[in-house]
Amino acid sequence: MILNIYKPPGYTSFSIVKSVKYITSEKKVGHGGTLDPFAEGVLIIGTGKDTKKLSEITQEDKSYEASLSLGVTTSTLDPEGVVVKRKCIPTIEIKKINKILNSFKGKSIQIPPMYSAKKINGVRLYKLARKNIEIPREPINIFINTISLIKYKNKKIVFNVKCSKGTYVRVLGKDIAEKLGTVGYLNKLVRISVGKFSIEDSIKIEDLRKSWKS
Repeated sequence: MILNIYKPPGYTSFSIVKSVKYITSEKKVGHGGTLDPFAEGVLIIGTGKDTKKLSEITQEDKSYEASLSLGVTTSTLDPEGVVVKRKCIPTIEIKKINKILNSFKGKSIQIPPMYSAKKINGVRLYKLARKNIEIPREPINIFINTISLIKYKNKKIVFNVKCSKGTYVRVLGKDIAEKLGTVGYLNKLVRISVGKFSIEDSIKIEDLRKSWKS
């Protein structure tokens, strides 16, 4: 069974897997691509034999709506970290924001953040980061299909992005802020879709629990 679950903010992807495991009594449950704890939206869950389909689903493009706070950045590039830097925000025109967003379209490389679920030598990077250990990370190839501004208000840039597997939108947010001459972190991130799976068709854990019981 493949489930399109709406992950609320504040939950880990693993905690959603555990909940589905408990509800369905399936021994084998996995997810098709980690969603950060602060983020929300589409999390694809596979159970039983269908967990084999997850490796294919993780290869699909993903789309997000992100909110980028300017003038301050955190250790995790999201609301869960501590403030590590503040910088004045220059006068920014919409035209400039659009130009900078467009500059990220196409192929580029990213260095995975230390606060991420990526494994190096069998260890999750965030486990090292929590011990204040930083190690070299190989850059990864990413592809931005589309990126567009939704609004700029109160020192926040809200934008849409459709990107390849492996893209860290937190890192993209940091890079956008730097190109604008300041610093920033994502205060909100919503995964709108994973391949053909959309947020409109997603189901909340409590609704899955109710429908499973009935």
